[in-house]
Amino acid sequence: MKSLLFVISLVACSQASGIVPLVLWHGMGDSCCNPLSLGRLMDVIRTEVPGIYVRSLQIGSDFEQDTLNGFFKNVNDQITEVCANLTADANLQNGFNVMGFSQGGQFLRAVVQRCPSVKVRNLLSVGGQHQGVFGFPRCPGDNSTICDEVRKLLNIGAYEAFVQSFLVQAEYWQDPLNEAEYRQKSVFLADINQENSVNQDYKTRLSQLKNLVLVMFEFDTMVQPKESEWFGFYVEGQDKDVYTLYDSKIWQQDLLGLQALNSTGSLHFLSAPFDHLQFTEEWFIQNLVPYINVTF
Repeated sequence: MKSLLFVISLVACSQASGIVPLVLWHGMGDSCCNPLSLGRLMDVIRTEVPGIYVRSLQIGSDFEQDTLNGFFKNVNDQITEVCANLTADANLQNGFNVMGFSQGGQFLRAVVQRCPSVKVRNLLSVGGQHQGVFGFPRCPGDNSTICDEVRKLLNIGAYEAFVQSFLVQAEYWQDPLNEAEYRQKSVFLADINQENSVNQDYKTRLSQLKNLVLVMFEFDTMVQPKESEWFGFYVEGQDKDVYTLYDSKIWQQDLLGLQALNSTGSLHFLSAPFDHLQFTEEWFIQNLVPYINVTF
């Protein structure tokens, strides 16, 4: 009974404040509420935006499982699970903002595109790899053993069916030396980027965002290429030269509605002078809090 009353009071508080709620999705090797990362960031957010309801997504029954699922749980299943959980959250019924860190950025974009039962207002992608990655140069945190296993699986073959069925990083792996196989066998990234067929609902839902904020880390040593954080990627057939969003099929064929967002001033490119996710609290408050300190 006490827990029910607590939930009811949270809903009432959130609605009374008028502040748009916020959903976070962590990156690879992290968990929803790590006190050294997202746990600390949630404290900062609540200090800067009093009264805000913040939900940090946990995939699994505990923090350890949440971390492991960031490596070894099919992304499509994760998106389906998150869609159901957000739809059922009474605090989010009137809409909410989302902020994804690293791979959480492209995962939350997939939620926007695939989940019609929720209403996302602002999507902030902090180092998300929207054109995928081609490289696995270093490992975050204390996950070296796990990352060694990921590398072994990627070396076996990122597009092998059994690897694609569960290895998260393989599901957004784009091989510029073999784009045909990527388009044919990628079970996640090729779909949300409309590589093989066009789902008009994906384009419509993304174009309805009030703001899409893309953060690229200038000195990123983890994401290859870092331009993927702004929808750029390697020119097909090699892995040196990089094209920009405006040279991409996504832009030129207007596959995701980014042109509409750009035309209304709703598409934002932020350059962060740090390595991957190594931003300062001051930078976060100055550059990202304005997009979440908003009311209905």
